This record gives sequence, C-alpha cells and structure tokens, in this order.
Amino acid sequence: MTRLAADGRARFGAALLCAAVLAALLAPLITTIAPAVQRDVVATRFLPPLAHDLHGVLHPLGTDRLGRDVWARLAYGARISLGVGSLAVLISTVLGVLVGTVAGTWQGRLGALLLAVTDFALALPRVVLLLLLAALWRPSAALVVVVLGVTGWMSVARLVHGEARLAASRPFAESARALGASRLRLLRHHVLPNALTPAIVGAALGFGNAILLEAGLSFLGVGVQPPAPSWGSMIASGRDTLVNAPWVAAAPGIALVLVVVAATLLGDALHDALDPARSDVRGETGAALSGS
Repeated sequence: MTRLAADGRARFGAALLCAAVLAALLAPLITTIAPAVQRDVVATRFLPPLAHDLHGVLHPLGTDRLGRDVWARLAYGARISLGVGSLAVLISTVLGVLVGTVAGTWQGRLGALLLAVTDFALALPRVVLLLLLAALWRPSAALVVVVLGVTGWMSVARLVHGEARLAASRPFAESARALGASRLRLLRHHVLPNALTPAIVGAALGFGNAILLEAGLSFLGVGVQPPAPSWGSMIASGRDTLVNAPWVAAAPGIALVLVVVAATLLGDALHDALDPARSDVRGETGAALSGS
C-alpha cells in the first residue's frame, strides 16, 4: 500500500474516480433540477453553460435540445455508467478467476476443456457479439451488465491461468500435494491467493473498458434506454449540435475520457505495486537506456 500511495498515477487516478463516485452518489444534493425535467422547451433549449433560465435556475453546463439540465444528467448518468461498469467487471472477474484457477490446478482434460472454451470465446469479435445479444433482447441496464460480464471474462481467465499454473508448480504447492492435500484444498489455500494479482489489475483496467463499451452501446441505441441518462446516449443526442451547442456532447465525452484514463492509470499503478520485481526491472532498464 505504501508503494501504491507513493505513485502519482495511483493518486491521480484514485482522485478522479473518487470524484466521479461522489458525484454519482450525491447527485440529488449537487443538482438543482431533476435530469428529465423539461420547462418551456422553446425558451430553455440550448442554454449555454452558466446561464439562468426564465425560472432563475442556474445551469452550470447548459441545457440540451429538450431544455434538460446537462449537469444534472451528467451526475445522474454517472450512476448508470459507473454502476454498469462495476457490476460488469465484478461478473467478468469472478468468472475469469474461477475458470483460470480451475484450469491451472486441474491440468488434465478439465483444464484443457476450459482453455479451449476460453480460446474459442476470445476468438469471437466482442463488439459484434454485444450488438447481437443486445438486439435479441429488449435493451436495459441489467442486460448490458450481463452481456458485458459474460463477454469479458476470457482475458482475466488467461492471465489467472498462467499465475495459477505457476503457483501450482511451486515448492509449497508440491509440499501440500505430498502431504495429501486435495486439489480443492490446494486451489483454495495455495493457488487462489497467489493468482489474484492479475485479476485485480485486470479488473481495474477492465473497468474503463466496460464503461466505454456501455457508452458505445448506449450511443448506438442498444444500451440503456432514454429517458434514463447515460453518457453514451448524451453524446449521441449532442452529435448533431456540435457547432451551435458543443457542450451537450462535450460534457459527457470529457467525463468519459477522464474516468477511463483514471481507471487505466490506477490499473498500471496497481500492476507495479503488486508486482514490484517487474517494475524494478523496468526502472533498471530505463536507467540503463538513459545512461547510454
């Protein structure tokens, strides 16, 4: 934790993510109007940032084509984007850890079968599969969570499998096996604790990817449906007004970029903190290159 706290990338990424989470949790307190409220659309549509409407209500980020407050929709949309991303990553991480550790511990037919299924799923184009599944059922937030979760576990499984196989071949695992420990006990007490590092890093990096995919699905109209605010649907609603009202699409677009960058920076910092040997090698290599 000390190494992680000293990393500037971790502090910056954690600060951005905490700000986004606080905005989502405190949305009713930090907004002055509901995200779906429409007051005199003709008079309040496309108000610029920091403008007041006819009722004296301040709109910090302006309004959209229907007179809805962009800041309110951004804050409430953070609930959907962050919630969908978190739940999807949780599902994919649990599935990936389960498949990866079992395949790494049972290296016979079961392990080969699990790896074959993982490789087959990795070969499928994820975006096409997402669009297909979203088109077969009625789009909703729950469907997006399930679809993103069940299509994102393969990379985690591959990473965890390598660590699990390495842990199962180490002396402490061989000693436990010689003492009569079952494969289930070996997995639970020896393999799994040593294979969680890539899963944690993969979850941090996958969080940003899940938010991007959710925004992409909502942008295409097969994700979270209006009037529920979603950053992807907000960007889609403002793509035709980039010239006369750029704030409609710019606000959710900037928020999306910041959250994804924050998750990526935090994931990189977690990787270096949980795997200090590799980061030390990278530091020595960088010093050697700079010295030469």
